[in-house]
Amino acid sequence: MKDRLGGLSGRIGLAMAGGRSPWGKPGGSGNSGGGGGDDGGDKPPSGDDAPRGPRNPWLPGGSSGEERPRRSASIEDIFKNRGPEGPRRSGGGGPGGPNFRMPRRAGGGSWLPLAVAAVVGVGLLLTMVHQVGAKEQGLVTTAGKYSRTLPPGLHMTGPWPIQSVEVADVTSIRSVAIPDGNEERLILTSDQNLVDLSYRVRWNIKDLAQFRFQLADPVETISEVAEAAMRAAVAEHKLDQVISGAGRAQIEERVRVRTQQVLDAYRAGVIIQGVDIAKADPPARVVEAFKDVSAAQQDADAEANKAEAYAQQVLARAQGDAAAFDRIYAEYKLAPEVTRRRMYYETMESVLGKTDKTIVETGNVTPYLPLPEIQRRSQQAQPPAPGAQ
Repeated sequence: MKDRLGGLSGRIGLAMAGGRSPWGKPGGSGNSGGGGGDDGGDKPPSGDDAPRGPRNPWLPGGSSGEERPRRSASIEDIFKNRGPEGPRRSGGGGPGGPNFRMPRRAGGGSWLPLAVAAVVGVGLLLTMVHQVGAKEQGLVTTAGKYSRTLPPGLHMTGPWPIQSVEVADVTSIRSVAIPDGNEERLILTSDQNLVDLSYRVRWNIKDLAQFRFQLADPVETISEVAEAAMRAAVAEHKLDQVISGAGRAQIEERVRVRTQQVLDAYRAGVIIQGVDIAKADPPARVVEAFKDVSAAQQDADAEANKAEAYAQQVLARAQGDAAAFDRIYAEYKLAPEVTRRRMYYETMESVLGKTDKTIVETGNVTPYLPLPEIQRRSQQAQPPAPGAQ
């Protein structure tokens, strides 16, 4: 405000120095000398003249002869064209350069509404086009209510938020680990034993609409149903069958079938692809005792296998002897006398061949001749071979 007042005082001073009357009438240098002439000096306005006063410095400048109506200055006039950076000027002569203005249409209207409408239209068009992959399906909802399911391909729907599309993978195999982590999960077997069992359930989506809207938490439901089916299947087998792996394949198949039946009854919209048992161990608190029992069981199995092998050998030998006797009996029936004599000779040969006595039934020979003793004495009486030490 002080700057404005200082400028006003300067302008009044310049007007007075240039011979301009503060009452608005111009004064000339030619009429100022000696006070001569009709207009020898500035006179105050008479009653017939319009009231005049000092020129308003806030009005735009004009020619010296042009008179404009007087208007009092107001605070709005002072700050109307003034911004934080200084006085605003129309046109391009100011230090800030020309002001930017939006281009106008032929009729003088603004292009801004059309630009905003075009941006909104493109955005709505993008929400209407949906690309569904080869392994995916799209779920269309109208105002939050299920409308239809989109197969793979390019599809058009209503704009958002009237219609929205949720795309999900329905082909890839997913899995649920039970238990989730390294925690112990004990299950009771048919012989009243506990086994620490961990397994994995493989599944994928069959009906996307049912999977999305039928159950509150489909993954948690699959986990709970599979665990119930596993406990029922393990309760039908003994501990050795579960741990040794002899009954694992049967348990896995029963769990898969039972889980699928329950989920179909729930209309969960999933397919159980398989169940894989990852670990079947005794509880951690009885691991050492179970190892001792397992070692004893293995020793018992080894001894039982040895006894079974010996029994098989004895049985095979007995079967061979029986077959040989059957052949001899067949020959005996064909020639009883010859067969009897042959059997007698073979029997006596096998018995007497193990003795060191020789019996000769001839009258010219001594009934008992100790041939082995004579042979031993003759070997002792022979001199050693030359060069032998």
